[in-house]
Amino acid sequence: MKQQLLKIKWDKQAWIQLDRAYEHIKEDSVQNAEKVRAEIISKIKEIPNHHSKYRADKYKDNNDGSYKYFEIYHYRIAFRVTEKTVKIMRIRSTHQEPLEY
Repeated sequence: MKQQLLKIKWDKQAWIQLDRAYEHIKEDSVQNAEKVRAEIISKIKEIPNHHSKYRADKYKDNNDGSYKYFEIYHYRIAFRVTEKTVKIMRIRSTHQEPLEY
């Protein structure tokens, strides 16, 4: 039986956070802003195929193991894996104080 590919869904706030990161980086370099955004999106697109390789998010209260994260270019991307979806929850700079959620 063929394994069903998980669908990626974005929390509205995560899209806003990605846009803010892009705008912040763009102040210094449009090229770097585009590179960072493209790499983050590319890595997110890989999650459905390899979600088991990511670690549980220690900043998620009462995490049942479905909330995970990865870091790239000083950004921490938190997401939740369910039976049918990967939901992108937040994108935060690793230079910010970590927030539990």
